[in-house]
Amino acid sequence: MGTRQDATQGFVREKPRDRAVIAGVNLPLAWEGGLGGDADLPELERLVDTAGADVVGRVEQNRHRPAPGTFLGKGKLEELQELVEESEANLVVFDNDLSPAQGKNLEKTLKVNVLDRTELILDIFATHASTRQARLQVELAQLQYLLPRLTRLWSHLERQAGGIGTRGPGETQLETDRRLLNRRISALRKELKEIEGQRQTQTRGRDGVFKAALVGYTNAGKSTLMNGITGAGVYVKDQLFATLDATTRKVELDERRRFLLTDTVGFIRRLPHHLVESFKATLHEVQDADLMVHVVDAGSEDPQHQIDSVNEVLRDIVPEDKPTLMVFNKMDLVEEELFSNRYRRFYPEAVFLSAKKAEGWAALREAVTAHMLSGERIVTVSVPIVNLQCLSLFHRTGSVLEQTFEADVCRAVLRLKDAELNRLLSREGVTLIEG
Repeated sequence: MGTRQDATQGFVREKPRDRAVIAGVNLPLAWEGGLGGDADLPELERLVDTAGADVVGRVEQNRHRPAPGTFLGKGKLEELQELVEESEANLVVFDNDLSPAQGKNLEKTLKVNVLDRTELILDIFATHASTRQARLQVELAQLQYLLPRLTRLWSHLERQAGGIGTRGPGETQLETDRRLLNRRISALRKELKEIEGQRQTQTRGRDGVFKAALVGYTNAGKSTLMNGITGAGVYVKDQLFATLDATTRKVELDERRRFLLTDTVGFIRRLPHHLVESFKATLHEVQDADLMVHVVDAGSEDPQHQIDSVNEVLRDIVPEDKPTLMVFNKMDLVEEELFSNRYRRFYPEAVFLSAKKAEGWAALREAVTAHMLSGERIVTVSVPIVNLQCLSLFHRTGSVLEQTFEADVCRAVLRLKDAELNRLLSREGVTLIEG
């Protein structure tokens, strides 16, 4: 899908966008594998548009269970077939996940390419992957998805052949393809492990610095907030999954205090398991964070549904007690007072803002700073007068809450981090009185 370009004739020629019919089956919530629930065709249409196709029709059906061979029932499949022919579509995209046999049967009946939800999202990720790590992660997810579907994709599977250096004695083409895919999957995992090792080495210097990670549904405005607060220049576009790579920037507050802010890949309902597994290296930034900043699109049709979808993915990545700051973005799209009153009942500490406005950036910066300061201790120390210069940094950053002098010592009440207290107590004559 998309607008492939061809400059072989000395000019750029864009490939016409595909014409897609989208389809969805509403299943009971308790349907196996966590794949139940209603289809979301408006969201699927946005995904299809992001992938580079135009939606020319839609079909939806309620079922207690999918039809074994074609997912849709016979009558609805005939309706879909007629719609494909009438609209001259060359693609059908399902909001559900199809088995290899179902995909093969549908393509045979409809005589056009058929994609399921996972294939579509993988296609978008492949298009948007810009760094080596992202490309490797997407390829790994694609191969893991492809492995059980080889019989659908190859027409030569049963042909016996003896390719030099690739095939063992008596192997069918299917067995060869499976072996080569497994070998490539192992190589990708090894390469990603090496990248993760390099990341850990590079980030070792961040120990002791407060870390906040932006998480949330795709297109919730995380990258816009990131750019507003840090000037990071992260790619921003009104489309799904515009950001695939984690970007970290330092936010300086004063001489003593700073925090690291990380923008991460957006989530979506029923995010393919292979993608979550493949992007674990990127999601380590969320695991390592002292604070998760959960950004929600207040202007979406169902913000709570987006919150639940993100939490479902995070459940397998971070512990439930990870400190979280809820941020409702795009408040310029809703009735502000009505919306904030409704959601503040459930999220009393939440921040309500618009990432388009500087006041929104300032509000988030202040909220993250407040969380960071909550981790500091208030202590009382005794400092010899002759060594009083060791308090000057705390004076300049407003962290000396109280100070009294007695004979040749200063008694000071300070707000600081454990690491700073340990450094202070290592100075000659400085002792801890309380805290």
